[in-house]
Amino acid sequence: MDPQALETEAHSAIAAALSVSELDAVRVQFLGRNAELPQALRKVRDRETGMTLNALRQRLDEAVNARRDELEEQALTQRLSGETVDVTLPGYPVPRGHLHLITQIRREIEDVFLGLGYAVLDGREVETTYYNFTALNLPEWHPARSPLASLFLDEDTVLRTETSPAQIHVMESTRPPVYVVSLGRVYRRDTPDATHSPIFHQVEGLAVDTGITLADLKGTLLHLMRALFGEERRVRFRTHYFPFTEPSLEPDVSCFLCDGGGCSVCKHSGWIEMGGSGMVDPAVYGYVGYDPEQVSGFAFGLGLERIAMLRHGLPDLRQLWENDLRLLGQF
Repeated sequence: MDPQALETEAHSAIAAALSVSELDAVRVQFLGRNAELPQALRKVRDRETGMTLNALRQRLDEAVNARRDELEEQALTQRLSGETVDVTLPGYPVPRGHLHLITQIRREIEDVFLGLGYAVLDGREVETTYYNFTALNLPEWHPARSPLASLFLDEDTVLRTETSPAQIHVMESTRPPVYVVSLGRVYRRDTPDATHSPIFHQVEGLAVDTGITLADLKGTLLHLMRALFGEERRVRFRTHYFPFTEPSLEPDVSCFLCDGGGCSVCKHSGWIEMGGSGMVDPAVYGYVGYDPEQVSGFAFGLGLERIAMLRHGLPDLRQLWENDLRLLGQF
């Protein structure tokens, strides 16, 4: 093999390659495993010849790489000169996520009460039976204390059945006046169906001060209902029983769909039941060291899923947690 002649031939072939694919063929021809130069290197027996052939292979490698860079730059230049981009065309829309409907409603309610001067509490999802039942004035015989109704972790620990325990905590550490709302997940031993779930969300409010009356409760709930369902809403109360309050009342809001005329949403009554409320039972003040002769207060509780179902006409609350983007993307 004549190294000089081989080098001259290889450089001519490299320079003649007009594309990367042609250059690859030249590289295989002169530097591939079965090419003359690699075969000669395998047969080398002396140091001088080996150094000469290795130097030749290195020069050919460098020549191939240099020619590849030239061809790629030429191809890029040619492609750019032939392509045009209309920068005035609109780009492709990038889909964005958004807050879940329940989170949206929770933030709406938080904004309403922050505007009224209330503090927002999170509270603990795992509570003692003292804070979840006893301090809320639930008697020993109350059905909520049964393992058939609540999710107990042990004899004295339960997954909270409502967010009210947070109110006991804040009253223990704060002297009146107290204006708080507590929002979050609650847990009950319910069989899932269209209107029930073992995990759902509540907002509960508490106001304790001097001179608070039922009129303050009605005005607060009226303000909330109008913020959630429209400025024309009206609120009425029906007597009920809740251990935490006395007297206890169930608030109804005038139907936002038929405006009181009667429809399937309000069961043709013109009113929609929203939750529970009432004046704080004086017995509760005994657990937190308040003087019932000096202060009074009201409390209320509403389900966020129920608000979502009523406001948006959802037939089944389980739809909120099935991760169906066709539904969730509407809100």
